[in-house]
Amino acid sequence: MRNIILKATTMPQVSQKGTQMPESPIRKLVPFAEIAKKKGHKVYHLNIGQPDIKTPEVALEAIKNNTVKILEYSHSAGFESYRTKLAASYQANGVNVDTADIIITTGGSEALMFALGSTMDAGDEIIIPEPFYANYNGFSVASGVTVVPVISTLEEGFALPPIADFEKLITPKTKAVLICNPGNPTGYLYTQEEIQQLADLVKKHDLFLIADEVYREFTYDGDKHYSVMNIPGIEQNAIMIDSVSKRYSMCGARIGCIVSKNKEVMATAMKFAQARLSPPTFAQIASEAALETPQSYFDEVITEYRGRRDILVSELTKIEGVKVATPKGAFYCIAKLPIDNADKFAQWLLESFDYNGETVMVAPAAGFYSTPNVGLTEIRIAYVLKQEDLIRSVAILKKAIEQYNNK
Repeated sequence: MRNIILKATTMPQVSQKGTQMPESPIRKLVPFAEIAKKKGHKVYHLNIGQPDIKTPEVALEAIKNNTVKILEYSHSAGFESYRTKLAASYQANGVNVDTADIIITTGGSEALMFALGSTMDAGDEIIIPEPFYANYNGFSVASGVTVVPVISTLEEGFALPPIADFEKLITPKTKAVLICNPGNPTGYLYTQEEIQQLADLVKKHDLFLIADEVYREFTYDGDKHYSVMNIPGIEQNAIMIDSVSKRYSMCGARIGCIVSKNKEVMATAMKFAQARLSPPTFAQIASEAALETPQSYFDEVITEYRGRRDILVSELTKIEGVKVATPKGAFYCIAKLPIDNADKFAQWLLESFDYNGETVMVAPAAGFYSTPNVGLTEIRIAYVLKQEDLIRSVAILKKAIEQYNNK
């Protein structure tokens, strides 16, 4: 009989890439929120950009009344009818692109992944003004790309850092600059001059300029959004990321797009699109129909968000020690709190605090930076709740800060 040698029990190991993937600062506290709710506490969700605005009826009706008999694959680039209507919609809003410049993706997240995969190799670098959308860190780790941050500050309203700060960071490995405009998590809206400065920079150094423009409609106080697709001379450098999630309050549809006039970039992105087969059929039906949403819908939504912004900033500034930059677009703001650590505070809010059976859930802002030990006392607030709930949330936040600092 053969002797069988038993080896010591071992465990297979997860990947280094998986180990390095950051947790979402937006979602990592969900288990604590669930526990708070099981205690009977009402939780005001200021942590996530899930609008409470109704999805346009025309999109919902397209799902209810469709005549699909076979739920088949679409073209890897998305329905041609949708891309054609989307291009016409962009053109009507002053963004000069054609059907061939668009690939439909499974959310703006996939569009970003396609953009990174099409323009960068493992070990390459991308410069991003921070704080930035937290998942940029995750997308970069998944792509083997190194984020090189350039810091914008609350004191400057999170305006574009000086171009000299970008140039100091450019190396032979630098392949792109990524911006979110208007910004998540800051709500900052880049001026035409700032967009032109970035255009000149990427042209000078032969880089890509990737612009996440999913909040383009949400601008306030008469300020205008300037798209990278409209800057002359950088047609081969510019890549736009877009999504229906926030525009039509259709986050669950998971439909976005990557847009560029650079044919080599789009041909490369198409290979990634083919590898994942196609974007979801029903969601494309809804998204195509949503293009018929009347302007009155957006007028009402923007008026509502502007009112929420004004209420939120006004109430926050009444709390001693709180600093906040007034957002110019999107529906987020960064607030600096008079506390020792926002991660601990955010968990404590859910785990150990309530005010008359109510508490708030916020997103610690450190997760929106890639520079260590920055933003430790800042939080991101999404003003996606109705105005009376925002007033109540800030009142709870004020009581929480007082109690937290006295415990």
